[in-house]
Amino acid sequence: MRRYRQERGLSLAEVARRSGLSKQTLSKVEQGVGNPTVETLTMLGAALDIPARRLLTEWGTPVFVQRKDEAEWIADGGGSERLLDEVYGSGYVRTHILQLDRGAEMTDPVDSHPPGTLHHVYVIEGRLQTGPLTDPVTLGPGDFVRFPGDVPYRHVCTSDHVTAHVVTTLPQLHQFGPRVTSS
Repeated sequence: MRRYRQERGLSLAEVARRSGLSKQTLSKVEQGVGNPTVETLTMLGAALDIPARRLLTEWGTPVFVQRKDEAEWIADGGGSERLLDEVYGSGYVRTHILQLDRGAEMTDPVDSHPPGTLHHVYVIEGRLQTGPLTDPVTLGPGDFVRFPGDVPYRHVCTSDHVTAHVVTTLPQLHQFGPRVTSS
């Protein structure tokens, strides 16, 4: 609960006001010493604008891999759809296509991003080794991985060429006003 509250820039008092719960109850939940009811979790979820089930998930983000041959395609009208992943919350989302050639890959680790950052990588063609330095995975065409971006990571092309679709999500960020440049 604390992570979601802080990502949204809310004080304990504001969550108490939005949920109708006491600050003491909320404090106990955040400290992990409370025993909230389903009703309390539902009220907290509504106050934080998330499904209550998100309050019951483990802290941290494990590496999640979905292999091409394990994918489930769902027919819908004239086409089909494959769900790669679902992540709850709001914030900054960056989508890009990554192209690397053997020998020109990102061999130096990329520094970690802010806490809660996730990378979602879908390989279109070629082979890519990617992920946290402590838990890299090798992916082929059609494979997908989600891994934490708040630890150092690296992308390495393990074929002649690789093309991957990458989505990076960061928790809600503070908004800044427009930049004014002097002439």
